[in-house]
Amino acid sequence: MTALGELIGIDDRTVLVLGQELDVERGQPDVGNALVHRAGDTLVVVDTGVTAAFRAALREAMDRVGPWSRALFLTTHGHPDHVANNDLADELGVPAEHWVPAPDLDQMRDPDSYWVRSLERIAGLAPLPAPALAGPWLVSLFQPYRPFGATTRTYEERPLERIRIGPARFTGWTFADGAVRVLRSQGHCAGHVIVHLRDSGVLHLSDEGNGACGVMADADQLKIQTVLGAVALLFEEGEAAVLTDGHTFAVRRGAEVTDFLDGLLDQAAALQGAALGLTGGGGRVRPGEFTARYAEAVAGLGGGGANPNAMFTAMMAVNQLRELGLRPESAEPDAPWSRPALHDSAPSPTPSAGQPGD
Repeated sequence: MTALGELIGIDDRTVLVLGQELDVERGQPDVGNALVHRAGDTLVVVDTGVTAAFRAALREAMDRVGPWSRALFLTTHGHPDHVANNDLADELGVPAEHWVPAPDLDQMRDPDSYWVRSLERIAGLAPLPAPALAGPWLVSLFQPYRPFGATTRTYEERPLERIRIGPARFTGWTFADGAVRVLRSQGHCAGHVIVHLRDSGVLHLSDEGNGACGVMADADQLKIQTVLGAVALLFEEGEAAVLTDGHTFAVRRGAEVTDFLDGLLDQAAALQGAALGLTGGGGRVRPGEFTARYAEAVAGLGGGGANPNAMFTAMMAVNQLRELGLRPESAEPDAPWSRPALHDSAPSPTPSAGQPGD
């Protein structure tokens, strides 16, 4: 049993700070794990979580990996459970940089709107209040919320680099003379990045490993699966030795890593197969009925992600319908979803004399 803020030492200069699970019924926010590392004289902090207790744990981890004379804060993505203590970069008394993904700026500035939009997609599919109420209430759990500091800038202000790690190629940005590599992944949400610490052999997957199927409106299933495959290759080729992520509260090494990643990919394929069966091979389906049956498949396959609950399962179900190519037939609540017609039902006009086609 893990506790919020528990520290797991990876080596003498790298510590994983453990977060906690979401418990909506108890009003408990989830807190993403954070990674604290020292590269030379640079303190590297990957995500900052949320809550004052987690902030104190970060400071303890910073002291453990010292000494350092400058700081580099890296945000993997803009969800509140990863960014709420970002202003900590301003309090260390040393020169500091803080970098965030530009595609996530809007949600970081206005998380209420982001969550309302996400929950509108599952209105009536999960036991939640109206999205206009549920979104702000959910965000209110993540306090204090300070996602920006005095030095915050976007990664995209830096020239994009092609980064080769063994046989794998990525695009992203390097820091600390190449010891820290920020790799674009953009699966879990629009701006998501993962982080590779070269000298410690640590690959921080953040939330790209948070279940086999993305839940958010801006999730991209193909990118999730692609990055899982690329990361597995890094471990198979010995280019990374330790895997950490945002929510499973574990440090994985060796064969355990590829088993975990292959398991996520197997779950992704199995969930899509189950969804296809529930739509009768891709025919017409009502989302309420589909979501209830999909939830049973998720439970049976163990594919609910790190924070399994009815809200996220409904969000997964909607994404899965879209992944299969189905679309709602109207904006009415619980309107049927079906595949768009591949061909116009109206007959094509017959070309007249002297026109193209003669």
